Amino acid sequence: MKKTVLITGASSGFGKVTAKLFDKNDWNVIATMRSPEKETELSALSNVFITKLDVTDKLSIQSAVAAGIQKFGKIDVLVNNAGYGALGILEAATEQQVKQQFDVNLFGLIEVTKAVLPGMRQQKSGTIINVSSVGGRITFPFSSLYHATKFAVEGLTESMQYELNPFGIHLKIVEPGGYKTEFAGRSMTLFSTDGLEEYQTAFSKFTDMIDHWPMSENIGEVADVIYEAATDGTEKLRYPVGHDAVQLIEARLQMNDVDFKKMMTAQIGI
Repeated sequence: MKKTVLITGASSGFGKVTAKLFDKNDWNVIATMRSPEKETELSALSNVFITKLDVTDKLSIQSAVAAGIQKFGKIDVLVNNAGYGALGILEAATEQQVKQQFDVNLFGLIEVTKAVLPGMRQQKSGTIINVSSVGGRITFPFSSLYHATKFAVEGLTESMQYELNPFGIHLKIVEPGGYKTEFAGRSMTLFSTDGLEEYQTAFSKFTDMIDHWPMSENIGEVADVIYEAATDGTEKLRYPVGHDAVQLIEARLQMNDVDFKKMMTAQIGI
């Protein structure tokens, strides 16, 4: 019997490429997104079922999970991929911007996970893969809200192992570095610095660094690692992917807090 994967944020980037890879490997794919009516590429694939899911809308989550189970019978793997980056000066972030960052990156992930857990517990098997980031292990300046959500995802996922492993449910964290996806385009929010000129010089240096960061175009390697996490049958928890992610995480492990901070500020020039 074919296995089934549900992927959030499948309209572009990691999510879309991952949906294609699972389809290629003869899985049933529940590809979810906020605007399924706009999707044309995945709809041409025979093993892919496209349905609406907005991680900030609990009813749409429940409807998508129910529709996927009705279509394929069960969900074997959940890939929590939907997310975006809110970058800028914390002091400049509005209450709504703070709430939205946590609603999408953390609370939405929790709601989708809770929606699939009853079925996984009943079948006594399953894998939940949370797409975190190198930003769940190390920090950059002016990214405090984003890092807060990704650090939370890391802790959440690690802790859930204890309660879910006894039911045959595995937990995985995939930690991509910098890739050329829409994360740095429509999936990024920058806070205004109006009225906060004291920050402007340092913030400009940070955005210049982001603009010139050596982003990898090989987003397929992230999909490969997600597929590996779904199928390797191990209790391995973390899967860093990308040369920058591996190097930064290794540097962080080898340095104390002060030395790592000095390295990052020197690199950015602030």
